[in-house]
Amino acid sequence: MTAPDHIIVGSGINALVCAAVLGGKGRKVLVLERNDRIGGCIRTEKITAPGFVHDVMATTFVLFITGPAYAVLGADLARHGLEFCHTATPTGVLRPDGSHAVIRTDRAANIAALNAVEPGDGDRHASDVGGIERNAGLLFSLLGGNLWSYPTFKLLAAEAWRRGPRGLAAFLGEALVPARGWLETGYESDLTRALWAPWVLHAGLGPEDAFSGQIAKVIAFALEAAGASIVKGGGNNLLSAFEMLIRERGGEIRTGADVASIVQAGGRATGVRLASGQEISASKGVICSVTPTQLYDRLLGGAKPAGEPDAVKNYRYGKGNFQIHYALDRPPAWKGEGLGQVALLHLTPGLDGVSKACNEAARGMLPETPTICVGQPHVLDPSRCPQGKAILWLQLPEAPCRIKGDAAGKLVIADGGWTEKLREAFADRAETILASHIDGFKETVIARKSYSPADLQAMNINLVGGDPYGGSSTIDQAFLWRPFKGTRNHETDVKGLYHIGASTHPGAGLGGGSGFLLGSRL
Repeated sequence: MTAPDHIIVGSGINALVCAAVLGGKGRKVLVLERNDRIGGCIRTEKITAPGFVHDVMATTFVLFITGPAYAVLGADLARHGLEFCHTATPTGVLRPDGSHAVIRTDRAANIAALNAVEPGDGDRHASDVGGIERNAGLLFSLLGGNLWSYPTFKLLAAEAWRRGPRGLAAFLGEALVPARGWLETGYESDLTRALWAPWVLHAGLGPEDAFSGQIAKVIAFALEAAGASIVKGGGNNLLSAFEMLIRERGGEIRTGADVASIVQAGGRATGVRLASGQEISASKGVICSVTPTQLYDRLLGGAKPAGEPDAVKNYRYGKGNFQIHYALDRPPAWKGEGLGQVALLHLTPGLDGVSKACNEAARGMLPETPTICVGQPHVLDPSRCPQGKAILWLQLPEAPCRIKGDAAGKLVIADGGWTEKLREAFADRAETILASHIDGFKETVIARKSYSPADLQAMNINLVGGDPYGGSSTIDQAFLWRPFKGTRNHETDVKGLYHIGASTHPGAGLGGGSGFLLGSRL
């Protein structure tokens, strides 16, 4: 192809969305990916036994199907073979004593179920998710819009007029309440609190972090409204659909193309230089879907953001993830009724258990009782495994990158790094918890495959320390201040050079938000 209008470095969900949107506007786009495959955290492989198909990292696409990118691109992606699989029971919680709760895609049923757990808890749930609906215009504009923009200023001005300045300030202040504060003041039952507490981990937060209460309400609303959908046949089919759409719109995708640096002329990004030495020019600009570390320390040769010389050094990455995948001889026989149909089931002692494990991981300790998210892809998509068999997808969101010790005092830590022996020992700890809730579990295991935070980083250099969220998502590194305090939308100090991905607003997740925002604006 002739020199592209835009070069996009990286091929995660944001890069693919951006490429497709730009292509739809007639722009010629070249996507460059250093690995042998596209997708970033979307990766599907047969890693356990023949016939079993696993989403190795990301698997649930509720943020994508409820976001603006899908609204614009969904029909074309479907034309290229993208299908989603759903279930009426997207999430639930199971505690060590066997007590459990399940959420459905049915508000009336959820109100009744939570009121049965504790009178009033269901009514509070209706109020919380209803509040997200009532404030959707403001909330989702702030969560997913260009913050430094006239439309956002106009929206805030209109809200201040409608609510009054103090009313708007009160709303924004309420949004900063941590999940612990929200759950302890709003719900009487420890079981209901346990249901929602683990979800803050999936936003890169802990239950004591500011804004974690609001993000948990948003997640509760999204799960109830849209479920916990997965891609039929595996996440790779979404990648294939994107690849066909991008090529159909005149774009090109190259794998095995490791970008070593950004080429500049006259203070403007004019292209890239590959590790092979090849230079590729772009007529309109370069878009990087990478972490700040990759962008500034590597691609810009150690350049500093203007006015913030320590910004890159001070940028904080969050806790790592730990993944475990099972091929099972038969569906798990859960000891709780209805749990076999839940898409994403959390195993946790409750709010205090989440807080404890989160704090241990933040201090570099292997959690004594990790929070375990159990996905059951075979329930939504039987094509993932042979008939009568099953797959489990486990995510442990509280795993330290650098290990200082074991909170249980049982595992030997050598040099602070993840070894194969330590990885499997920690997986054994999680399996012991899992097996305590499933009759005859160990006899059903055909194969198990585990990934430590170090393994995840080895697969994707943007997963620093195994952090899948592109950096800590605490309020000081979110919204206007993501990734840096002086950040303005997705621009950089270099003209024609743009920054997207999980490290930029609106942050992590599979919604493709930053790619859509930039692609729509350019």
